[in-house]
Amino acid sequence: MSMNFNRIIYEWYANNKRLLPWRDTRQPYSIWVSEVILQQTRVDQGLDYYYRFLENFPTVFHLAQSSEQQVLSVWKGLGYYSRARNMHATAKMVVDKFDGFFPSNYNDLIVLRGIGPYTAAAVASICGNEPVPVVDGNVIRVFSRIFGLHEPVGSSQGYKKVYQKSLEFIDSHDPGTYNQAVMEFGALLCKPRQPICNECIFQKDCFAYNNNMVTELPVPKGASLKRERFFNYLIFQKPDGSLLMQKRIENDIWKNLWEFPLIEDKRLLSPSEVKHSLLEADKGKLVPAPKDVRHILTHQVIHARYFYVDKLPANTEALVWQHNPLEFGLPVSRMIEKFLETSKMVK
Repeated sequence: MSMNFNRIIYEWYANNKRLLPWRDTRQPYSIWVSEVILQQTRVDQGLDYYYRFLENFPTVFHLAQSSEQQVLSVWKGLGYYSRARNMHATAKMVVDKFDGFFPSNYNDLIVLRGIGPYTAAAVASICGNEPVPVVDGNVIRVFSRIFGLHEPVGSSQGYKKVYQKSLEFIDSHDPGTYNQAVMEFGALLCKPRQPICNECIFQKDCFAYNNNMVTELPVPKGASLKRERFFNYLIFQKPDGSLLMQKRIENDIWKNLWEFPLIEDKRLLSPSEVKHSLLEADKGKLVPAPKDVRHILTHQVIHARYFYVDKLPANTEALVWQHNPLEFGLPVSRMIEKFLETSKMVK
């Protein structure tokens, strides 16, 4: 799915985007006005302010030459009046520094008053064709849910993760459309509350949907980072299909639930590293399952890798051979249950 993300989001956007006036222009000044207004209010309310603002200040020269009171009067009702003052100051800077040509590249935009990374990226990608990802609430929500990013909203690590993930997909030929597509998808389908998952084009591959975490992702601002753990599971299976299982008895997650023999380490291991950890009598051919698993709990993230071992262990004390664990109601974690349900090698 990840290789096709931008193609899929482009197709969705082409068929579902709202017809909005700022999408009919590539003029940096108009795009800048729309972006600042939309940081203040919803699209349906922002339309009137957008038309009114451009009617009163059709160019950056008109805005720069107006009085602060005129600007505040047009802005009235939107709140955060410091943003209107910043727009007024920025217009004067553009006239003085850029001879009235509103910049369309990120480096020039980011130094203007009141323009941060989000607005600079939006204007630069839409008007300057610069492949800079936009990271706003919609984008954070879309990437956190689809790709299972669990860093808290507002954290520098969270911003970086979303930015880097979006950078993998942004189209250098038309980055503006890409950025708008992701934001529009977050606004119309992947909503903060009551997302429309039944119509989602990414449903099959969405981490949050498939792990019942749509309401938990993205992680709210201020939430603590989760502890990362790495479980390397060993799957021993007899010819009759019986699996070797052990009970978790420590005061830890999933206490008294059953799982496969486990090697917990600081990372997921390679077959040779797993062999090094096993007794000589237990060593056999190790084949990793095709896909690693990432399972998110309230305070922990479990990374799991499953290894099929073709040689039965010499010592099976405290272990139990279990035939059809799910069918016989053996209590297992949801992570183990999903593996048993989906694995073709486990009967």
